[in-house]
Amino acid sequence: MPGVAAQEESPDGGGPRVRTYRRDVYRFLLTPRWWGINIFAVLAIPVCLLMGSWQLGRFDARVDNHREQQDNASRAAHAKAEPLGSLLPITEKTAGRTAETRGRYDTGHPLLVPDRTLDGKSGAYVLSLLRTDGGKAIPVVRGWLPGKPDAADVPPMPRGEVTVKGVLQASESHEAAGPGAAGGLPKGQLGFISAAGLVNVVPYDVHNAWLTVQHTEKPLRPVPPVAPDNTGLDMKAFQNLGYTAEWFVFAGFVIFMWFRLFRREREIAKDAALGLIPEPPEPSPEDDAGRSRSPAAPV
Repeated sequence: MPGVAAQEESPDGGGPRVRTYRRDVYRFLLTPRWWGINIFAVLAIPVCLLMGSWQLGRFDARVDNHREQQDNASRAAHAKAEPLGSLLPITEKTAGRTAETRGRYDTGHPLLVPDRTLDGKSGAYVLSLLRTDGGKAIPVVRGWLPGKPDAADVPPMPRGEVTVKGVLQASESHEAAGPGAAGGLPKGQLGFISAAGLVNVVPYDVHNAWLTVQHTEKPLRPVPPVAPDNTGLDMKAFQNLGYTAEWFVFAGFVIFMWFRLFRREREIAKDAALGLIPEPPEPSPEDDAGRSRSPAAPV
């Protein structure tokens, strides 16, 4: 402030007094309290920016994964098939890719997965187990059957050795089961597709993945592939975006609070340097004498 500098200047120019005034005003930055504040700010701001960038990177990865899954789903019916063994065990990269394998259907364990919706209509997945030469079976959804699940409406499984081509899907969780699965399902029905759900249904090992066939026979309709859990643009993806904003807001809040504390301390230091803050009065001799006397003992 020009007025403040003028008050501090000496008659012959006053440069040293002005510098002394400024040094006294900002001397609070060297106190232990402000050393702690500065160290906290210097560490907190990069950490907040780093965490925000990490969460933003996770959201970008979800967007890329969603686009890849959409591309795979759009060309699933005509995509070039890869050997199933090269895509297992299933990962985020291999989920949604078209696989091909040979084997024999287990005609003794036909299954239906009820309470599945397609185009707003309720129906059931027709699930069959293909026993391959590798030892483990792979669950195959041969299509979606509209209406109430009835094994009599399901086309029979092909007999003998067959070649199956379908889109590789990750195992479902129990959350995918329909409302009818809560009270238990009748024999021949399954709530969700996973190796854990099949462990007590068939006497052999099953891959922890499944195939959805895109070329089906009537009255079945192909089940479109979906992205695995915790991938793509689901609620958790937008949680990552929300966390990104929170971390950047935290960084801005640290900067805001530092400047606010700095301005307050600077104003107090200016007032003290200009003598606007009165010093506490010195005790009078009478006060000293009164404090030195011991109080009289109560009678």
